[in-house]
Amino acid sequence: MIRRGRGLRRRRSGCHIEPFEPDLQARSPWATLGGVAEVAVSPVAKPVDATLVVPGSKSFTNRALIIAAVAEGVSNITGLLRSDDSYWCIDALRRLGVRIDVQGDTATVHGCGGRWPVTEAELYFGAAGTIARILPGTLAAARGGPWLLRGSQRLSERPLRPLMDALRDLGADIRYLAAEGRLPLELRGFGLRGGRVRISGRTSSQFISGLLIASPLASSEVVVEVEDHIVQHSYVHISIDLMRRFGAVVGHDEQLREIRVQPGGYRAQTLPLEADASTSCYFLALAAITGGRVRVSNLSYQTRQPDVHFVDLLERMGCTVVRGDGYVEVIGPHRRLRGGFTVSMREMSDQALTVAAIAPFADAPVRIAEVAHIRGHESDRIRAMCECLRRLGVQAEEHQDGVTVHPGEPQPALLPSFDDHRVAMSFALVGAAASGVRIADPGCVSKTCPTYFEILQTLGVPLQFHQNHTDPIG
Repeated sequence: MIRRGRGLRRRRSGCHIEPFEPDLQARSPWATLGGVAEVAVSPVAKPVDATLVVPGSKSFTNRALIIAAVAEGVSNITGLLRSDDSYWCIDALRRLGVRIDVQGDTATVHGCGGRWPVTEAELYFGAAGTIARILPGTLAAARGGPWLLRGSQRLSERPLRPLMDALRDLGADIRYLAAEGRLPLELRGFGLRGGRVRISGRTSSQFISGLLIASPLASSEVVVEVEDHIVQHSYVHISIDLMRRFGAVVGHDEQLREIRVQPGGYRAQTLPLEADASTSCYFLALAAITGGRVRVSNLSYQTRQPDVHFVDLLERMGCTVVRGDGYVEVIGPHRRLRGGFTVSMREMSDQALTVAAIAPFADAPVRIAEVAHIRGHESDRIRAMCECLRRLGVQAEEHQDGVTVHPGEPQPALLPSFDDHRVAMSFALVGAAASGVRIADPGCVSKTCPTYFEILQTLGVPLQFHQNHTDPIG
C-alpha cells in the first residue's frame, strides 16, 4: 500500500524497492495531478482512431527562451510548451531581470542583449537538465555574479563537469558548493574570451549545446572541439539551427567534430515552435499496440528532432506509417507486433522506455542497445525498465547498455514511476492493452507534458485517479 504523494524507488545496490517521496519541489505551478498517488489505466474498448495536436517541443522551448533572452530586441515565441521545465526556465530568466509575458502558448521575450539586468541572483532549475546545461554559459558570457544555481535533488545528482570545465577554460569563475561537478554551484561571469576549447559529448549532447549557445556572446571566435563522440547529434543540430535563426554565424564539419562560432550576439525573432516529437511517440505507440490509428497533425517527418524516427522502428515492427505534408500517422497491425531484432536507440534514447513498454506485445524478443547514458537521466532508466517489466511478469534481461525484452502477457501490477516522466508515460501505455496496470505518482509527467493523461482520455483510454486506495477522483 502506498501513501498519498508517495512513489517507489529502487536501490541501485540491489533489487529491494523502497518507498520514497517524489521531489515535489521540482513541480511548478503549471503542474497537474497534485496529490494524486496513482492512476489506474484500463484497456481501450476499441482501437484508437484520432488526429491530434501535440504540445510544443521541450527541446526547442527552453533553447529558444534562453536565446531570445540574450538577444537584442523583442522576440515572440509561439507554440510554447507549458510544463515544469519551461516554467522554471521562464522563472530563472525573470529573476535575471528579463521581461517575459506569457499568454496561452505564446511568450513575448524582451531580450537583454547579453547583459543581464540583475547581476546577482539565486536561480532554481527544478529538474530541468536543459536549463542547467544551457543557461550557465550565457551567465558566464556576461559580467556579473555571484549567481547561485540550484536544482532538484535528482538534477543535483546529474553531471555538469564537462560543460563547467569548458566554461572555465573560456574565463568563467565556478565554485561547487557540494559535490564536485554538480549543482549547487556559484558562478561569476567575466565575459567569455573566445579561443579553442575541448569538450566531451559522450554523456550528454547538452554540454555541447550549452557551450555553443553562449559562444556568440564571446569576445572572439570560439572553436569547439568534441574530444570523443556525441550521443545525440540531432540535438546539437537543433541548437545550431536555432542559433542561426537568431542571427548567429556557425560553421562545422559533417561529423560535428569541430564547430566554429563567430562573435556578434543574437537578434530578436518571431519563432513558431514545433510539436514535441518525444511526446508524440507515446500516442503513436498507442496506435501500434491497439491496432488503431493516430495522426499527429503538427509534426513533420523532416524535423531535426531525432525521436520522429521512432516511426521507422514502428514500421519495422509491422505498423503502417504515413509521412505526410506536415504530419505523421501510424496505423497499428491487427496482430502482434514484429520482434526478433536488436535496435540501437542512442540517437533517440528518450524512446528506449517506449520500446520496452511495447516490446512485450511483439512476437519475438527485442534488444534495446547503446543507451548506457540514460542511467544518468531523471532515473536510472535501464533499471527502471527492468523493474517495471519484472512487476508486469515480463521476462527482461538487463545489460550495461540496454535491455532485452521478451514477448509476454503483462499481468496486473502497480508500477513505480521513479519520479521520471518518461517512465510514467511509457508504461501507462501497457495498461491500454493489458488489464490491471497502475502507475504511481503520475504527476511527474508535468516535467514535459502536464496534459498527458488528459490526452490519453480523449483518445479513449479509461483512467481512474486515486489520491489513496479508497478515494477515486476521476
